[in-house]
Amino acid sequence: MDEATWAAFAATLTLLGLAWTWVSYRRRGLPSGIRTLGFSMLPAAAWLTGTLELVTRTATAVADWAAGLVLSPITWAGIVLGATGVLLIITGGFLRDRQLGIAASSRDRVTPAPIDRDLADIEALLKKRGDR
Repeated sequence: MDEATWAAFAATLTLLGLAWTWVSYRRRGLPSGIRTLGFSMLPAAAWLTGTLELVTRTATAVADWAAGLVLSPITWAGIVLGATGVLLIITGGFLRDRQLGIAASSRDRVTPAPIDRDLADIEALLKKRGDR
């Protein structure tokens, strides 16, 4: 769109906002009218700063992306591939943690043979008590 079209679009939005301001002022009073007047000024400010074109281009780009997302089987294949990859990463982490836990618990169960008779008696008492 050219500059005149953007100016007309901003003017239309501002005029609609001013009509909304008048209705709001008449129905709800001065505070509501002042608030809607502030909203009515935003389209003109956006046009003067170039933000109006930026916002509309961004909205168009997002809409095009969403339409491509919904309608494209290649995009859905990419989503499925990415989700499968994330699922495999998470599953691998759980399995690794589980194997580390099994290895640690089996390490704890192995006890060295007592060297002398006194240590054998102490170990038997500890087993009886449940500490080993």
